[in-house]
Amino acid sequence: MQFTDLDIIRPIQKALKEEGYSNPTPIQAKSITPLLEGRDLLGCAQTGTGKTASFAIPIIQQIYNDKKSLKGKRTIKAVILAPTRELAIQIQENFNAYARHTNIKSLVIFGGVSQNPQTKALKEGVDILIATPGRMLDLYNQKFLKLNDVKHFVLDEADSMLDMGMIHDVKRIISYLPKVRQNIFFSATMPKEISKLADSIFKNPVKVEVAPVSSTTEMVEQNIYFVSKKQKTNLLIELLKNNPKESVLVFSRTKHGANKITRDLMESSISAAAIHGNKSQNARQLALNSFKEGKIRVLVATDIAARGIDIDELPYVINYDLPEVAETYVHRIGRTGRAGRTGRATAFCSMEERDLYKAIEKLINKKIEVVGKHSFVSSAEDITVAPQRNNRNNRGNRRPNSNRSNNKNTTKQKRKTT
Repeated sequence: MQFTDLDIIRPIQKALKEEGYSNPTPIQAKSITPLLEGRDLLGCAQTGTGKTASFAIPIIQQIYNDKKSLKGKRTIKAVILAPTRELAIQIQENFNAYARHTNIKSLVIFGGVSQNPQTKALKEGVDILIATPGRMLDLYNQKFLKLNDVKHFVLDEADSMLDMGMIHDVKRIISYLPKVRQNIFFSATMPKEISKLADSIFKNPVKVEVAPVSSTTEMVEQNIYFVSKKQKTNLLIELLKNNPKESVLVFSRTKHGANKITRDLMESSISAAAIHGNKSQNARQLALNSFKEGKIRVLVATDIAARGIDIDELPYVINYDLPEVAETYVHRIGRTGRAGRTGRATAFCSMEERDLYKAIEKLINKKIEVVGKHSFVSSAEDITVAPQRNNRNNRGNRRPNSNRSNNKNTTKQKRKTT
């Protein structure tokens, strides 16, 4: 199938051709037609599968075809909610690209920057609003936003909204929208609370799924290194120096950790930058652009900040820290292996993270390849048997009665000192 086979108007077809689009991805092929028909849609698809075009193209086309809505002053006809500033910016860039020949105007609003340029643009009038929930509620309460004419509502990365505690803000925004509208949810995973929210507002929705819930893409080669917490940085530096020209996205669990990893890499003459919630919007955008342009090799990110990173040819992702929530692992490695390309994802696992590692394998229903030999190896056996001896009441009470037991006790002593 090609985009020309879909019932897409000529101005958008022209823009898609200019963007180099020819064949729709599976999520696009399954979503565009029902959305053009005005149906509600609940989509479950991996990150990097082309979700934005799936809803952007139909929304632009429906607004364009409603000639009455384009007469007079522009009013907001579509609202798209995104969990992070980076993702909101990325979505608007896509809307602008697809709508370049339609005279439809979009605006992105988010917190962390002055609201004055945003409120000025709202006063001038926009057709499509892309927003983070907090800033949208703030401007609505200040009466800068009028939502009477909204006909399309999109919740993108819905599971991330839930993880980040935004679901209550989302529900408030929904309560301000007209009752009659098209509802579109896209999510990489489908937690019960998101399904419950969808059931409360959807009307006979189309359900689209292009990969099993919580699965990892087959285009990503995965492996894991068992390594002590203290040796993670040394292992990271070694891997990066073994592939000196490769761009790498590194995930840290905390903002402080991201800063420290970045400092350590720069001290080892590896160009790097950190991106997280404590950075200003300008600093985050500068780091992201420098990474995309190849000015720096390594971008160290927390999960929240990484939601808007969209780089089609990113070859490599490293999980420096395993995520507390197994589903987050799916999001992380989804940053590589995008748009039909292959990718690689490496994870570091310390003794303290052994339960997180097991939870990830259980979620994805797949064994991650263990790299057994490396310069900073930690016993893989300890990880494997950890769930069988994780009872705190029994810890440290076993007597060594074999060489294997002696090895285990030795490892326990090492773990206590780390």
